[in-house]
Amino acid sequence: MRNFESINRHLKAAGYRLTEHDVDVVCIELSLEQGRRHQAIFLSELDDDDGRPYLRVSTAVAPITGLDMRRALVFNWQSRVGYLAIGDLDGVPHLQLCENRPYEGLDAAEIDRLILEIGGVGDRMERTLSAGGDLY
Repeated sequence: MRNFESINRHLKAAGYRLTEHDVDVVCIELSLEQGRRHQAIFLSELDDDDGRPYLRVSTAVAPITGLDMRRALVFNWQSRVGYLAIGDLDGVPHLQLCENRPYEGLDAAEIDRLILEIGGVGDRMERTLSAGGDLY
């Protein structure tokens, strides 16, 4: 995969449920636990300081209001994938689980793995931090 357009073509061909699409952002509605839970996964393109393109895979975990950040960081420490960030979602700051990968070396299988891994870990983190909730 050399660019965001080729990733978008793969997502459509693989049958992912794309719920929102913008020029540089794709949202996948991931179904988990035989449809009992769902997680929105966002894919976007960003460039590093040298202009190299990266794919960002992210998911919202919880609004930061009233969130025990110590608990979130302990969870993140135990996780094997992703990192935590704060991003805006509809004007509200949210804890986000993210992973950035350079396009070099990305193939369809790795993109699928990233989507499932960030989606699954994000959902477990959301469940842990929101007493079992499924907002995203």
